[in-house]
Amino acid sequence: MAREAVLKNSLLGEKDTEFDSNLRPQRLADVIGQQDVLERLQIVIDAAKKRGEPLGHVLFDGPPGLGKTTLALCLPREMDSALQITSGAVLKAPKDLIPYLTNAEERSVLFIDEIHRMPKAVEEYLYTAMEDFRIDIILGEGVNARTHNLTLKPFTLVGATTRAGMLSGPLRDRFQVREHLRFYELEELTRIVLRSARKLEVAIDDASAELIASRSRGTPRVANNRLRWLRDFATSRHNGRIDTTIAQEGLEMAGIDGLGLDEQDRNYLRTLIRVFQGGPAGIEAIAHTMNASVDTLTDEVEPFLLRSELVVRTPRGRVATALAYRHLEIDPPLESLL
Repeated sequence: MAREAVLKNSLLGEKDTEFDSNLRPQRLADVIGQQDVLERLQIVIDAAKKRGEPLGHVLFDGPPGLGKTTLALCLPREMDSALQITSGAVLKAPKDLIPYLTNAEERSVLFIDEIHRMPKAVEEYLYTAMEDFRIDIILGEGVNARTHNLTLKPFTLVGATTRAGMLSGPLRDRFQVREHLRFYELEELTRIVLRSARKLEVAIDDASAELIASRSRGTPRVANNRLRWLRDFATSRHNGRIDTTIAQEGLEMAGIDGLGLDEQDRNYLRTLIRVFQGGPAGIEAIAHTMNASVDTLTDEVEPFLLRSELVVRTPRGRVATALAYRHLEIDPPLESLL
């Protein structure tokens, strides 16, 4: 089956294809960053092709926006095989998984995004499919029920997750290749911005690309979103070209400061410092005060603040560091300095 046809039949195909055609790399050779991961993937791909075997099952984990889906979509292209795409949230029962497994061609790739969202029953149903390439299907009900053992064509399961710890141990152990994606260095993000700018056909200089990269949280998806905003800003307010002045002005208008914090990040820090005197404070108390959900703060806001050493977690709650006070230009009480 042609790659385009397979993507068209996937649940996420239409959305991903639109994004891919603009910015997402199509081959591993086009991927910038994660060089250690790429090198290991190239080895297992080359070995599988030489043996004429399907690629071993692969699990990508790491924070959102680092390229898990990009790498997963590159694998079938490297193997010249078919691709099916689904999401863990869609697979609510084992029967939802059966069409993907039975339709899998030999050496094809089944990509499950957010695989940690699958219920335990679905995880357990995958065990024999991943190890022995077979599944048991129950036909009929009650005393007339019969179990039919169905042999599957050898395939590769590729999973992507932002929460590898939520996967059961037996499922994690069935992935022969497990790769954790790290945050990107400034130089790598700058190259990504320049490449994306070429694909978006927007004029930008190296200094402006580096400025965008420095405010993108070490994450390609954030960098591309910043670039898209600045492209619209430059087109609407200027001549369409992005220079450092326009980049600075556009990022300030979007509320992105020098560390890459947005208004919600700063509101979190202000709440922690002004309402809770810098902490310690529980995440639920902070969320209620901000009128935000706990999941939003723990999944979207806190990871970057913790990595930037603006906030620390203690057994008693969150505490703002001296760096957070300096960034917000607030005088810290002496006893709050860490």
